[in-house]
Amino acid sequence: MIYKSADDWRAAKHKKVLLFAMSGLGKTHVSNMLRDSGEWFHYSVDYRIGTRYMGEHIADNAKAEAMKVPFLRELLLSDSIYIGSNITFNNLAPLSTYLGKPGNPDKGGVAFEEYMRRQAQHREAELAALMDTMHFSERAQSLYGYDHFVCDTGGSICEVVDPEDPNDPILKALSENTLMVWIKGSDAHTEELVKRFDRAPKPMYYQPEFLNARWDEFLEKEGCSSDEVDPDAFVRWAYSQALAHRQPRYEAMANWGVTVCASDVAKVKSVSDFDTLIADALERSA
Repeated sequence: MIYKSADDWRAAKHKKVLLFAMSGLGKTHVSNMLRDSGEWFHYSVDYRIGTRYMGEHIADNAKAEAMKVPFLRELLLSDSIYIGSNITFNNLAPLSTYLGKPGNPDKGGVAFEEYMRRQAQHREAELAALMDTMHFSERAQSLYGYDHFVCDTGGSICEVVDPEDPNDPILKALSENTLMVWIKGSDAHTEELVKRFDRAPKPMYYQPEFLNARWDEFLEKEGCSSDEVDPDAFVRWAYSQALAHRQPRYEAMANWGVTVCASDVAKVKSVSDFDTLIADALERSA
């Protein structure tokens, strides 16, 4: 780890951390707080994915839908209107909408083959955006003059790395340049995440092996064909299984850094609170 002790952390002129956890456990909340202090540069992996690497896919998908409307088609073909996404750190809806949900097109679903194609695009984009972390940590200091840097990763980081491989290129690069911090949730947090997702199911990225197995299992369980699947029913069913699938991967990733509890993260209200949180985690690790 780039900080060997709590004293190293507190004395560091340039602090660099990477937060990873299931979505909804406080990564972006803390990152926003640090950024708003004016002392920290906030690099959002999901934002980078949605703008730099998936932006054209997102915009083209929106244009394809608009082209189905004669009025909009004419305006697009004459370059009279412009269609683009308005992704922000706190609103990633354009990216989620593009990923979509597989199933019945009459219920907003996309064909499974197209869904898997978009999943593959996301994987490549996430790998590239993670590797961009090092560039942005340097850029934050050299170009913008920030002393400190926080990388806010997406919930699917554990799906695109191999935490058991000591030579995993992504984890090796990240751990050599940032302090990796796992925000660990409790069983109660997991239950709340499932309830939240059930209220508003959203698209996610999954490992292809996991997704193919869950899709086949769902079709057999429901006794239906691919184009009969209720998209929301499938993603709800797959989500709780995805959390169980991801937990051991997060735990293995924790060996690359330090661990903090989501309940403690929720209490962080200032940069000083965050410094103490990380210092305590380093002391426990030591």
